[in-house]
Amino acid sequence: MTAEIIPHPASPAAPSLDALMALVAEDMHAVNAVILERMQSRIPLIPELAGHLIAGGGKRMRPMLALACAQMLDYPGSRQHLLAAAVEFIHTATLLHDDVVDGSDLRRGRPTANMVWNNSAAVLVGDFLFSRAFELMVEDGSLKVLRILSHASAVIAEGEVHQLSAQRKVTTDETQYLDIIDAKTAALFAASCRIAAVIAERDERTENALDTYGRNLGIAFQLVDDAIDYASDADTMGKGVGDDFRDGKVTLPVILAFARGDAAERTFWQAAMAGSRISDDDLAHAKLLLDRHDAIADTMERARLYARRAIDALGAFPVSAARDALVEAAQFAVARAY
Repeated sequence: MTAEIIPHPASPAAPSLDALMALVAEDMHAVNAVILERMQSRIPLIPELAGHLIAGGGKRMRPMLALACAQMLDYPGSRQHLLAAAVEFIHTATLLHDDVVDGSDLRRGRPTANMVWNNSAAVLVGDFLFSRAFELMVEDGSLKVLRILSHASAVIAEGEVHQLSAQRKVTTDETQYLDIIDAKTAALFAASCRIAAVIAERDERTENALDTYGRNLGIAFQLVDDAIDYASDADTMGKGVGDDFRDGKVTLPVILAFARGDAAERTFWQAAMAGSRISDDDLAHAKLLLDRHDAIADTMERARLYARRAIDALGAFPVSAARDALVEAAQFAVARAY
């Protein structure tokens, strides 16, 4: 049984996260209560800084996936609340660290924590949130859940280091780049989904199906982010237009344009990724080259492929409101670019 395939972006009924958010709304109240309680500290700076990012308007995609998967499996308990909060703490900690590494000044349309406070405070509060996440995992009591989430945390860190080592290296190829985003983005999507099967005491096949769904969804989300960095605006993205370009991040659109370009174009990309061609005019030229070689369109086509794989993984589950919401989340992952 195969779930519905993604409609053409021009479909009048644009996919959204509304169904997913409505499905898990009650559970998210419980998760948010855990988040609010566990980010407290006798050191006032910790909840102040953590709250700045946590309250910053993020979709809470990863916790919502954990909750929706638990519902799809008819899990009757409440362990998912602590674990979804742990997942959000892991994600928030990585965002705090990422913004320091990238020198970012905008996150979800608001000044980043490292800009409001400083790099040291952002890193240390990120460490605090990682520690809180592990406390929640231990409190849950499942060694298998602990293994899944701790492994995901290690993989994310490896992915970030891999991305740092590839930064400004325009010779990075597509395989290397997919390895990076599989680690730094998709691993936590996959783990968030997989732990639902563990707490619902389902078999390995169910775990693998949910892992496959989350991993492919995570890759699709990241590829779309790569595309809209060049093809959207700050209001839509919640960060500066062309941030990846100016930071020398060799994302898939750049990889494709570089591989397909002539000698002069490759020279431009080498200079741009090295940081010597980052003006607004240079960004406009980069967009022209991306358009010339269909780099954005092909990045989006790859994103649609991964979204289809995510949806296909749900074909193993009976039709339900939860499954439908998860299918639409994958459809939304690519439709949000239009």
